[in-house]
Amino acid sequence: SQQIQFADDMQEFTKFPTKTGRRSLSRSISQSSTDSYSSAASYTDSSDDEVSPREKQQTNSKGSSNFCVKNIKQAEFGRREIEIAEQDMSALISLRKRAQGEKPLAGAKIVGCTHITAQTAVLIETLCALGAQCRWSACNIYSTQNEVAAALAEAGVAVFAWKGESEDDFWWCIDRCVNIDGWQANMILDDGGDLTHWVYKKYPNVFKKIRGIVEESVTGVHRLYQLSKAGKLCVPAMNVNDSVTKQKFDNLYCCRESILDGLKRTTDVMFGGKQVVVCGYGEVGKGCCAALKALGAIVYVTEIDPICALQACMDGFRVVKLSEVIRQVDVVITCTGNKNVVTREHLDRMKNSCIVCNMGHSNTEIDVTSLRTPELTWERVRSQVDHVIWPDGKRVVLLAEGRLLNLSCSTVPTFVLSITATTQALALIELYNAPEGRYKQDVYLLPKKMGEW
Repeated sequence: SQQIQFADDMQEFTKFPTKTGRRSLSRSISQSSTDSYSSAASYTDSSDDEVSPREKQQTNSKGSSNFCVKNIKQAEFGRREIEIAEQDMSALISLRKRAQGEKPLAGAKIVGCTHITAQTAVLIETLCALGAQCRWSACNIYSTQNEVAAALAEAGVAVFAWKGESEDDFWWCIDRCVNIDGWQANMILDDGGDLTHWVYKKYPNVFKKIRGIVEESVTGVHRLYQLSKAGKLCVPAMNVNDSVTKQKFDNLYCCRESILDGLKRTTDVMFGGKQVVVCGYGEVGKGCCAALKALGAIVYVTEIDPICALQACMDGFRVVKLSEVIRQVDVVITCTGNKNVVTREHLDRMKNSCIVCNMGHSNTEIDVTSLRTPELTWERVRSQVDHVIWPDGKRVVLLAEGRLLNLSCSTVPTFVLSITATTQALALIELYNAPEGRYKQDVYLLPKKMGEW
């Protein structure tokens, strides 16, 4: 096989109208797999009374307007955030230093759809340093750090993303990345599968030039396998989510260290003695359970896979059905990658002040749509924190509208993301440089050792 040669601000509480089932306080009533998060690491304001970035005319210092961000003037602040992240992303920086002389991605035109944070900015700039041209959008309406997006735009990356996008904004940004005269993508880097879905739906001819797709999340990988099974996957795809360097590090350790941060920042909850049910005991569930157990929480697990259920039992957790404990638990956390894990029936049976949140990529694990009805009142009490109030006065605390908790409400460990980002970069390099015929129109797993390539 071919070897790569390396060179040396306070908002008033607001209630939803009780007589009309109208949209929530957030801009998005997303029912797609798109889950956006507004990272608490982003200190920039994203209030609803501002002019939409789509209506602004902005240029960077070089006169380019090939981007759409909240405020290009925040670029200097964003650059500092990126530089701080670089200090703890040794694997990715090492790859950049070793391979930038060889330029293994020279000629690559990568269209990406991921969370736009300081850490992913390091990945994007690494891809550029290795020779690629990049156009980028956010895979989540709340996770974008506005100052980081501004820094990328100032550096010349065509980035279309801001914190608090509407559903229409979300798809508009993806479209601006793909539908551009004089520029044709030949690689896709996706997180959740929305970009890939959009290209298949709107611009299928683009796949004539695409050499491969790199997908990071369990949701996106599932969608790729569906395409493959239906015979509709027309390019090779790399499953990064199930690679050892992603699943055993990012999914486990990242979630172990960020679940408590997200819950603390939003609710100030004390975990000792609290009864928590974690839905799913995959790597994300394992990380969440370990962190909660260490702080004295009483943790229950729901799991449909018999081996994962056995693992939860052997790790000292009581494996239950959600319906058995839903009336007594204080916190409900989903991390299964499935739809409607927590239904309206479950929500109706929850105790007063129960906290409900999601740690999976997709915003469909909690049936939030069923809560947008006339008899329920919504109060926005903090950023990304809603109280959903029943007619009898019971309230459920819903975090990030059921979207990914950690990236919506807190931060994630930079070091762990370095490993994932490096894996993504290597997958892009491999697919882009692979000789014709090495990969078929199918989904591939990364090898455990790079020497296996």
